[in-house]
Amino acid sequence: MSYVIDPIAFSIGPLDVNWYGMILGSAAIAGLLLAILEGKRFNLSSDFFLDLLLIGVPSAIIGARLYYVLFKWDSYKDNLLEIIMIQNGGLAIHGALIGAVIGAAVYFRVKRVSFWRIADICAPSLILGQMIGRWGNFMNQEAHGGPVEEAFLRETLNLPNFIVNQMNINGVFYHPTFLYESIWNLAGLLLLFVLRRRTFVKSGEVFFTYIMWYSLGRFFIEGLRTDSLAFTGPQFLADFMEILWAPMLLVFGDAGNMAYGNIRIAQFISLLLIVFAIIMIFIRRIKNPDLPKYSDPIERY
Repeated sequence: MSYVIDPIAFSIGPLDVNWYGMILGSAAIAGLLLAILEGKRFNLSSDFFLDLLLIGVPSAIIGARLYYVLFKWDSYKDNLLEIIMIQNGGLAIHGALIGAVIGAAVYFRVKRVSFWRIADICAPSLILGQMIGRWGNFMNQEAHGGPVEEAFLRETLNLPNFIVNQMNINGVFYHPTFLYESIWNLAGLLLLFVLRRRTFVKSGEVFFTYIMWYSLGRFFIEGLRTDSLAFTGPQFLADFMEILWAPMLLVFGDAGNMAYGNIRIAQFISLLLIVFAIIMIFIRRIKNPDLPKYSDPIERY
């Protein structure tokens, strides 16, 4: 017998408490604790990161929701109240990143500390939060990939029953893209842990590595999804994206069907972010050979 997890964890009177919100909250707390632990090496107080969380989380949620709504405006323009119903899903991580960066930049300016130095400390917290947060999509049975055979999940991937059952939506099994991304982010977290202990790493480069790692995984995993935000662009660009994604065919089969458009926005943005991060690393090193190292003390200006 297949058992599907109820997206509602429990109810208090008329108020339903969703797993989605609880998992996002847990992700934020885990990221906070990780940043506080690393911040102690630089004599940064726990209050510094707690205040950052109180600014960054609302900024990220607002950015994530506005980004999603912007590209799905036809679905919301006749029901504006639905815009604030984030418990039903519909948060775009690229939007969350934009919102969090804007909120953090303002906070760091007020605190008179370098954006890049604190961004480096927070990069593992960001990817940890994303790793945990994807399980909220699992609970909601959303952000999955295209249809697959049950045997692929049970025999090829050897997934446990609770994941296979949750990927059975109305009798059809789907790629657990939430899981693929969560595992990819776990590997990225370990990479950042190692990288920030290397003496050659300059300020900002842990953060840029996070951008590149997450974007690389997101590009390939996004191609499996069926709910991608998309747009209609030039055919040569769509063909180029398809060629880059082609290695995924060897393991995961065909790409997920797109409901509209010919270019997935998340894939396009991911490529831009990878190029941006690489260019920024080179420009900053050439422009300032004496950039502080990750391990250097953090000074206020």
